[in-house]
Amino acid sequence: MFARKVSIHLKPDALAEFTKILEQEIVPLLHKQPGFKDEIAFAVPGASEVLAISLWDGKPNAEAYNSGAYKDILKIFEPVVEGVPKIETTEVLHSTFHEIHEIAAGVPVA
Repeated sequence: MFARKVSIHLKPDALAEFTKILEQEIVPLLHKQPGFKDEIAFAVPGASEVLAISLWDGKPNAEAYNSGAYKDILKIFEPVVEGVPKIETTEVLHSTFHEIHEIAAGVPVA
């Protein structure tokens, strides 16, 4: 499993609108991307910083998303984002999310 960590600085008082866009527009687009597994977003209420982590089945699909659909997602977020989001990528060492899906599929988890 592979993760993309995106640090986002929002325009003043834009957290509620960011959340609405994320839930109604971005997550449905992510579900259409090959290899997408999950999206987790973090923010302190009223804050201007958001941390978003997307989980992918592997590095190739995460990289394909980054060079393709991510550009469209940046455009959708333009009204609420200030500056350029900072992206870091990493291999996932452990995830209970991964274990939950293996259990649901009937695969024994070590």
